[in-house]
Amino acid sequence: MDDRRPLIRRLDAVDWSFLIFLALVALALPGIRGSSRDLDYAGNAWRFLERCLPPDLTVLPEVGVALLETARIAVVATAFAALLSLPLGIAAARSLAPRWVAWPARLFLNGVRSVPALVWAVLAVAIVGPNALAGCLALTAYSIGYLAKFAAESIDSADPWPAQALRALDANAVQAFRWGLWPQLRAQLMSHGLWMLEYNLRSAAIVGYVGAGGIGLLLHSYQEYGDWQRFSSVLLVILLLVTALDALGQRLRRAWTGTSAADP
Repeated sequence: MDDRRPLIRRLDAVDWSFLIFLALVALALPGIRGSSRDLDYAGNAWRFLERCLPPDLTVLPEVGVALLETARIAVVATAFAALLSLPLGIAAARSLAPRWVAWPARLFLNGVRSVPALVWAVLAVAIVGPNALAGCLALTAYSIGYLAKFAAESIDSADPWPAQALRALDANAVQAFRWGLWPQLRAQLMSHGLWMLEYNLRSAAIVGYVGAGGIGLLLHSYQEYGDWQRFSSVLLVILLLVTALDALGQRLRRAWTGTSAADP
C-alpha cells in the first residue's frame, strides 16, 4: 500500500522512542572523556594482560571453597526474594490491586531498585558484620525490587478473562488467581527467577569487595596485593560457572515453554 503521508507522520511510538534515544546518545557522547594525559591505552592493556597470564591454578581449591559460599549466597537470596516478591508484585499490579495499593507498592519497588547491590551490601555489612549473611541480605533486598517488578508486569500483561470467568462462577480471589492467572505466569516467573539467580551469582562476587562474603573476598585480596595471576584464576572460574549456568538456563527455559532447540 502506497502511504503518501509525510515521513514524520508515519513514525509510530517505537520510531519516536528510538530517535529520542539516538538524540540522547549524541548529546551524551561529547561528555565522555578520558584522561587528559597522553596515555598508551593499548600498551597499558597489554602489560596488564601479561601480568594476569597464565592464571595461577594452584589456588583452585581455595577458589572452590569461596565459590561454594558464593553459590549459597546467590541461591538463598534468590529463593527469599522470589517468595517475597510475589505478594509485592500482586500489590503493584494495576490489573489486580486498587490504585491506592498499587501506587505505593510501585514507589517502594522503585526505591529498592534505585539502590545498587553494592550499596545494599555496605548497609548489610554495617548491620550484621562482614560475613555471608550480609551478602545474602543485600542480594535479597536488591532482587526483590526486580522480581516484584517483573511479576507485576507479567500479571498486567496476562489475559484477565480466565480469572474473571472464575470470579463470575463464585470463585474467590485466591482461586481465580490460582486457576485463572497462575498457569499463564508460572513459566515467566520461573524464567525471571533463573535470570535473577544468574545475576546474583555474578553480584555475589562483587559484594564480597565490601566484606559481604563469597568469592569477592578473594578477588579483593588478590587485587590489593597485586597478585593478578591468581586474580585471573578467580575470573576464569566465574566465567565458567556463568557460562554453564547460562547453558542450563536455556535448556530449562525451552523445557518450561515447550519449545525445542530448533525453534526460532
